[in-house]
Amino acid sequence: MKGTSERMDHVPDSMLSFMASLGRGFDAINLSSGFPDFPAPSELKVAAAMAVERDMNQYSRSQGTMRLCAALAEKFKSFNGLDADPEREITVTCGAAEAIAAAVFSVVNPGDEVIIIEPVFESYAPSVIMAGGVPRFLSLAPPLWEIDFERLSMLFNGRTKLMILNTPHNPTGRIFTREELDRIRDLCLRWDAYLVCDEIYERITFDGRSHVSPASLPDMYERTVTVGGFSKTYSVTGWRLGCCCAPSSLTEKIRRVHVYLTVCAPTPLQEGALAALALPEEYYGELRNAYGRRRDILAEALAAFGLEVFVPEGSCFIMADFSSISREDDETFCVRLARDAGVTAAPGSSFFPGSGGGGTLLRFAFCRREETLHEAGRRLAAWRGRGYGARE
Repeated sequence: MKGTSERMDHVPDSMLSFMASLGRGFDAINLSSGFPDFPAPSELKVAAAMAVERDMNQYSRSQGTMRLCAALAEKFKSFNGLDADPEREITVTCGAAEAIAAAVFSVVNPGDEVIIIEPVFESYAPSVIMAGGVPRFLSLAPPLWEIDFERLSMLFNGRTKLMILNTPHNPTGRIFTREELDRIRDLCLRWDAYLVCDEIYERITFDGRSHVSPASLPDMYERTVTVGGFSKTYSVTGWRLGCCCAPSSLTEKIRRVHVYLTVCAPTPLQEGALAALALPEEYYGELRNAYGRRRDILAEALAAFGLEVFVPEGSCFIMADFSSISREDDETFCVRLARDAGVTAAPGSSFFPGSGGGGTLLRFAFCRREETLHEAGRRLAAWRGRGYGARE
């Protein structure tokens, strides 16, 4: 038989899916995956259920219902500082991951280079590879996770077509500053490169920090795809609702990719998304406060467990170093953590596809009920009390 796709030979299996499955086998608390274990706001659920009852169950406008696109345009203007045309520059997708993939497929030709900051969410590099592009990685290092702009400027060249950015950043929790974004802007303009910015955690920021959308910077709107979504802010990860805002020249191609990949986002759930965008501003203040408490609960538990904790500025993840309690590699330690402590984490190396780093790091999700996080802390403390079991 003829061989299968050689490109897919360079796309690894999902480590996050593997860890979630492993944890279920051990009846462990899943802190490896970024899904909330608490309810979505009732307004969203009621709106979606009513849409189903009204038989809004068929295909909708591929790029998103007109009402939702208009509401998203208002949100992008008021929160992100972007003046987007809802008819020509807003697209509703099946999750932020599809929006990123559609943007990559719309920009990248075979052989084009794409700059990616690592540690990085696992879907970015595969999207580039599937488009025939060549990922070029810039690694960040703890504890500050700052961009080395001398090294970044060396990655840009005449073959650079695109840079993918994520802020607030998964998995480190960094919120890139206006100064950093200005320097990224300068490099994109100098080398005529596009930017895809994943801003799915834009509402989850801590300690008074603010999120800045790179597309709002001078001369960046015309070369930027701003990606957002509903999953994290409204606790509906299973709805798979994302969106992107881009100039019409890019949106035209993004929509062409989108219609052939998924046709449209779920019609009744788009009604739930409308209800989400109508929530009062107080909702987001309460969201930040609740996530801040969860961050602090988990950070304290991980530090007591013996890890070096890198407290995040935003998002719903904490990175931590376990080298002081074990010389094992991260995947081996994660298996023992799930089996012996009853808590799953994501191996740090899965977020470093370019350098192969992260071997002493773990990522924990704190988008969980406070009682879930306290129970995880008790389990970790009990395992520590047993001396962590057999170690190498």
